[in-house]
Amino acid sequence: MAIPFPEIDPNALVIPVLDLPLRWYALAYIAGLILGWRIIVGLMKRPALWGGQAPMAPARVEDLLTAVILGVVIGGRLGFVLFYQPGYYLANPAEIVKVWQGGMSFHGGFLGVVVAAWWFCRRNAIAALPVADAFALAAPVGLFFGRLANFINAELWGRPTDAPWGVIFPGAAAQDCPGVTGPCARHPSQLYEAGLEGLLLGAVLWLLLARGGLRRPGLLLGVFLAGYGAARFFVELFRQADAQFITPDNPLGHAIQFGGFGLSMGQLLSLPMIVIGLAFVARALARARVAA
Repeated sequence: MAIPFPEIDPNALVIPVLDLPLRWYALAYIAGLILGWRIIVGLMKRPALWGGQAPMAPARVEDLLTAVILGVVIGGRLGFVLFYQPGYYLANPAEIVKVWQGGMSFHGGFLGVVVAAWWFCRRNAIAALPVADAFALAAPVGLFFGRLANFINAELWGRPTDAPWGVIFPGAAAQDCPGVTGPCARHPSQLYEAGLEGLLLGAVLWLLLARGGLRRPGLLLGVFLAGYGAARFFVELFRQADAQFITPDNPLGHAIQFGGFGLSMGQLLSLPMIVIGLAFVARALARARVAA
């Protein structure tokens, strides 16, 4: 049993006059950024959530959004280049700027946002940790839309599976499906990530918000980092490894191996997020106890 991939045009629409296609992937980025912006503006308009005073005026969020967009695009692209295909882009440096051809890294985009937001807060004398908590509440929305766009693009699919919800993705090679002569069904790992990183993690963060999470600077940031890292680490068990890591001696595509154990690049990059996230949570709770 398997589910044929639905016939979804990767182009959401075509602008008639310019004959310019607008892809679902681009719309996902736009929707995530706009909704994230509105969420943060809404948080800044409610000083009671922060215990008396929001870290910045709502009008300043638009300026912050500009820096964040640059951080997402530049960081996401450079992260993909450095983490996943450094050899190819070293030989073809002109390809680095061709973002429209695909190839973005969440971990790189996250680092880009961190640098951009830190620079903005430092330049404008704004406390960075409360702003980071606001970003943590907005991020799952963008992650949810982004993973849905990955599914629509039929990219970043999962490993072969005989589960009844396996999906036959167009273009997915069948040679690594032992004993299968026809189409190869795979885990829809993009939807696993949309559910865990978007819906579940978002619900946990908003539940903490309702319980006064913003009054403990760093708590929501820590939960987001640890939660995303754990979700990504788990889903990597079902996600197809990147082709450049797969060799006859390394069929699972581990980026690092020791003994009989190995980690994918996604797992390797997620481990520091889990550790740093737990450290932020512990720090926030300890400070709250001291204040009490």
